[in-house]
Amino acid sequence: MTDSSDPSFNPNDELPRISTGSEGLDDILGGGLDANRMYLYEGSPGAGKTTIAMQFLLEGVRQGERVLYVTLSETKLELELVAKRHGWSLEGIDVFELVTPEASLDPELELTVLHPAEMELSETTQQVFDRVRQTNPTRVIFDSLSEMRLLAQSPLRYRRQVLALKHFFTTRRCTVILLDDQTSEVGDLQLHSISHGVVMLEQLAIDYGAERRRLRVVKMRGIQFRGGYHDFVIRKGGLQIFPRLIAAEHQSRYIGDVASSGNPALDIMLGGGLERGTNALFVGAAGVGKSSLALSFAVAACKRGEQVSFFIFDENIGTLMARGRSLGLDMEPWIEQGLLHLQQVDPAELSPGEFTAAVRRGVEEQGSRLVILDSLNGYLHAMPDGRFLILQMHELLSYLGQKGVISIMVLAQHGLVGPMDTPIDISYLSDAVIMLRYFEHAGIVRRALSVVKKRSGRHENTVREYRLSTTGVQVGPPLSHFSGILSGTPEYTGDATQLLTDEHDNAH
Repeated sequence: MTDSSDPSFNPNDELPRISTGSEGLDDILGGGLDANRMYLYEGSPGAGKTTIAMQFLLEGVRQGERVLYVTLSETKLELELVAKRHGWSLEGIDVFELVTPEASLDPELELTVLHPAEMELSETTQQVFDRVRQTNPTRVIFDSLSEMRLLAQSPLRYRRQVLALKHFFTTRRCTVILLDDQTSEVGDLQLHSISHGVVMLEQLAIDYGAERRRLRVVKMRGIQFRGGYHDFVIRKGGLQIFPRLIAAEHQSRYIGDVASSGNPALDIMLGGGLERGTNALFVGAAGVGKSSLALSFAVAACKRGEQVSFFIFDENIGTLMARGRSLGLDMEPWIEQGLLHLQQVDPAELSPGEFTAAVRRGVEEQGSRLVILDSLNGYLHAMPDGRFLILQMHELLSYLGQKGVISIMVLAQHGLVGPMDTPIDISYLSDAVIMLRYFEHAGIVRRALSVVKKRSGRHENTVREYRLSTTGVQVGPPLSHFSGILSGTPEYTGDATQLLTDEHDNAH
């Protein structure tokens, strides 16, 4: 066996990057880790360090490399159980248990006054060095440093041992990842300065719903990485990391034509329809017909043979489909043809990063040309901190715009009548705002529609009545005699012949 510490090896040679075993982390790092360096993964117990460390070694096994897992804290049986739960095998991974069962049972090997901690620690590191010399691995995981910190008993001795580890590995063709569960005092940055790169994993308990996990690359020498927090989940098969979306990375060319709503009168109001790469906000009280209007846009896109992603936060898929059928907008044929993708979103279980990843999958893998979010109120509840909703929404809408995708957002206002309030003001991000309102005439509650904003091109400034019927959304002629629209209590004072007839259909 040749020793990998041969004199011809120069640790400063430019080598191709190596995969971390996680597609998401490779993406964040712009291609993976620099080989033959020492890295640190830190995080509280349960954050996912052991799982992502195993992914790193399994990637090495896939590449035909020799890999070593040095464990001071977990037994091989415990690691095998973790691997089994993920559907992995430890075959090809050399697991080196430093805490052997014999050592814990043999009283002669126990720590005594005559067996100082310094000797114990140097023996531990020496065992690691010996095993590495024997097996010549190219990837090593050291789990965990908190055990070494306990053995060292003093920060100086601990730092000296970590430096000894680093110096030993610099002479070898070997990439090392140290795991640390952050049991040290706050502000202990010695490891950060010694390591070539630091990845921090966090587990956050929020007030309601599943815990949220996120990671951040704290430092990575000589690598341009994507900063900030990135959401991740631990599923069968390892960590699924959702890199933070940066819209500027997704510039693409598209034809900026106009897409019809499928309703001629509504198209006139919108100056022809909605332009590709723009977004529209449908705003109004509960039950006024925002989702039904969004649904008519979805069916019109499917009729053109376009892919549509419809994300439902507030109701279940069955209710939406039943509503579609009652409006003459049957969705089942489009779902069967693979054009309409309905996705139920549980805000309590889904992190914003995972939701963004689902939208990207719809656009990049399924080729969606229309994305509908029903509703933003549900998306707002998915955010642990509402302050960042606007920022995240801005990035998502910019991304969709650059991909030439039309996006429709539904936003419910508080209250049914009178002055209404929106839970979040997102209208300035919207290219078009369609306002839906209830109004009253001759003792009957009716619905009115108006395009209050459209950045791209002309639009109609009128108010029109509309009705949800068995043949879909019906839009009437422009109405001029309205009062109190902006106060939130619109009243029609004009000619009743201008209103839509056949009111008995208006039961939806």
